[in-house]
Amino acid sequence: MSREPDSIGILLSLYDRAYDRRSWHGPNLRGSLRGLSAREAAWRPGPERHNVWEIAVHAAYWKYVVLRALTGGKRGAFGRKGSNWFRLPSDSSEGAWKADLALLDATHRALREAIRKVDPGTLDRPLPGKKTTRGELISGAAAHDLYHAGQIQLIKRMAPREHGAGRRR
Repeated sequence: MSREPDSIGILLSLYDRAYDRRSWHGPNLRGSLRGLSAREAAWRPGPERHNVWEIAVHAAYWKYVVLRALTGGKRGAFGRKGSNWFRLPSDSSEGAWKADLALLDATHRALREAIRKVDPGTLDRPLPGKKTTRGELISGAAAHDLYHAGQIQLIKRMAPREHGAGRRR
């Protein structure tokens, strides 16, 4: 007797592989950030271009948005003031960088727990008042992580060697 695949398990696997689990395609989001110093993360490839630090916080924010959509959470509960793209904090120390990485990790774990609790029968149903389904939102969160992992890898390659990140894989 064949068993229907566990939809939530598949989505969790996809979500985790895009963030911090071993995957065949190369670095995932967390892997692309591994070992970067605050100085390296703050390097900007050009005027008005995002740096790795801003991308990391942006990724955390969109995990929070998906979490809020799945759970009905309130706006304004994200760990930083603002939305979408956040400028570097005035304190761009190693401690501030580690705090933002911890925010990314915590938001990932919270969204993972919310995904685990989704009723598989609702995955193909739009969220209340939206056209997007829960399944699309969850798979989109994974795709968003992978998109930014690739972007971070490119920025690291662009960084000058004297900045410490150049040619790093």
